[in-house]
Amino acid sequence: MDMQGEQVEVRLVYQITVADVAQAVRVRDARLPAGRRRRWLLCGFGAVLICFGGLALLGDGPIGKPLSFLIGGVLLLGLTLFGPQLTARAFAGLLAKAGETTALVTAAGLRVSTKDTETRIGWAAQPLYAETADAFVTLNVAKRAAAMTILPKRGAADPADIDRLRALLDQNLQRI
Repeated sequence: MDMQGEQVEVRLVYQITVADVAQAVRVRDARLPAGRRRRWLLCGFGAVLICFGGLALLGDGPIGKPLSFLIGGVLLLGLTLFGPQLTARAFAGLLAKAGETTALVTAAGLRVSTKDTETRIGWAAQPLYAETADAFVTLNVAKRAAAMTILPKRGAADPADIDRLRALLDQNLQRI
């Protein structure tokens, strides 16, 4: 409720894009401990494989094994850089099928609807959020399953809705 006793709610209408998902995955990987660990491990193993391959090339051994180390290292480093985009592209078909999304954000949580689904998400299910230039991303930190909800700012009918949404999220979630 706001100071006048009215229920505050923000309605967003948008279509999720591959770019939205890629940005949300990058945010998740950068701001959650598991994502940071995964990025460091991929970079570390990639660098080690490249070093092994480079050292093996300097030796007198066969060239096949050093090349496989080098290629493996480059692939791991590539996954670090392009992994969010590849993950997002995997969802392209689902995003197109979902069509327009409506999100209603209230003091009780989120209600996200597409033409085929409706999901209610309480604040405890995704207790964290991050803000980017283009969107708000709500997140959980469960080790086995990462859940997130993308709320693009372009879905707001009025620029004042973005400030109201930020206030609702600040009241109910931890900003990361």
